[in-house]
Amino acid sequence: MKITWNRIVENRVLFLTVLFIILFAVFSFTVKGFFTFYNLTNMTQYGVELGLLALAEMFVILSGGGGIDLSVGSMLTIVAMIIGVLIGRTGFNPSLSILIGLVAGVLMGYGNGFLVSYTKIPAFIVTLASLYVYKSLAMIISVDPRFGPNPMPVSNFPESFYLAGQLRIGGFPFQVLFIFIPVILILQFLLNRTIFGRHLYGVGSNETAAIFSGINVKRVRLVVYTLSGLLSALAGWIITSRIASARPDIGSGYELQAITIAVLGGVSIKGGEGTTGGVVLSIAIITMLYNGMQLAGIHQIWQLGSLGLVLVGSVLLNQILISRRKI
Repeated sequence: MKITWNRIVENRVLFLTVLFIILFAVFSFTVKGFFTFYNLTNMTQYGVELGLLALAEMFVILSGGGGIDLSVGSMLTIVAMIIGVLIGRTGFNPSLSILIGLVAGVLMGYGNGFLVSYTKIPAFIVTLASLYVYKSLAMIISVDPRFGPNPMPVSNFPESFYLAGQLRIGGFPFQVLFIFIPVILILQFLLNRTIFGRHLYGVGSNETAAIFSGINVKRVRLVVYTLSGLLSALAGWIITSRIASARPDIGSGYELQAITIAVLGGVSIKGGEGTTGGVVLSIAIITMLYNGMQLAGIHQIWQLGSLGLVLVGSVLLNQILISRRKI
């Protein structure tokens, strides 16, 4: 039994799989309405936006050098407001509005990446500053001069805009089938089947060795922060479509949840270690934890507390595994 337990703990994907099965069984037998097709598909629907941000954090943290992106929630927010204002207030073409929002996300991520890669400012400081800047810009964009200087949500969208966030095909959410799963597959391919993926792991594991190997460390980090901006923008589009509203506080707090999911999924905070599979399982666990507690009527304060406990537990588990490897 001891050998089996050690094997489970040391294999993050196996550990998360077991944890997922245990939580699923507990909620299925104790929480009314949890084990239904509608609730389970709803659960996957709600996990898409947070999952995209967690995958963004995975790539950034993998790059090492203290890599982290605290601005993913703010980038989500500003993209949501750009799309919302263009469509809901000016009547601009929805497809072009979405494209402009995605481009804005890429540019914001590129800006973060440029500062992190080509200056000596730590990623924590860069992305903390951009968190505040992007959040402020989102509030400025949300102001409707017709109703005074206060930030205002936007909810006047055509029916076609809701397809990405609300359409179901065979009972399954559109964004899960045609956005989230394809993104996961693309990122998995990028990490494991491309030169860029090998370079990313190399940079995160040992930056000095990567430089001597001829890897352009700055370019690698520039790419991952740009990718983070794109994934955040996708999340901004989807959540606006799903809840039929663009609000200037829509992404508040998402960055910390995304980091928690990435770390729980086995991404080492020191960089160079982590898998897409682990993060996807972590997304499923956190989403299920929130869903189960909400259905059980547990107050939101305790839900946030449980997220903090998960974060501390996942970091401790990482430290234990690192210590064992050194023995």
